Amino acid sequence: MKTTLYLTQTDTTIGFISQDPSKIDQAKRRLPNKHYIRAVNSLKILQEFSRVPNIHKNRVRRSKRTTFIMPNGLSFRVIKECNHNLLLDRLGWAYSSSANLSGAEYEEVYARDVTEVIVKFPSPLVGKASRIYRLGINSMQSIR
Repeated sequence: MKTTLYLTQTDTTIGFISQDPSKIDQAKRRLPNKHYIRAVNSLKILQEFSRVPNIHKNRVRRSKRTTFIMPNGLSFRVIKECNHNLLLDRLGWAYSSSANLSGAEYEEVYARDVTEVIVKFPSPLVGKASRIYRLGINSMQSIR
């Protein structure tokens, strides 16, 4: 299956989306040892990758623009009620990252040059990054 690198408006900012993390690594010129957030379109898809501890299930279900690092070390953001769902509904899930060089600001010309498919939405938004929480079996820690 050929994977594609998309440039699209995510729920928080303009970002690179792909089911292959190496495509995003190349676009961001970043070392491949870092992990990416997996954006999923439903809690059912999330269950395929990780189990949410019972104490945090309501928090994960009701959160918006929030990333959770699960006890297994994988990070997820459930995307709902935004235009980004149109793409995620087709893919089911995808790795997500901001559309810039690693550690740099967003540059539209660069992002368009390295992307294979550009998904246009009205009024693109370069917003703030999502909140990140690390979930433990009984606790939660704020990362960002």
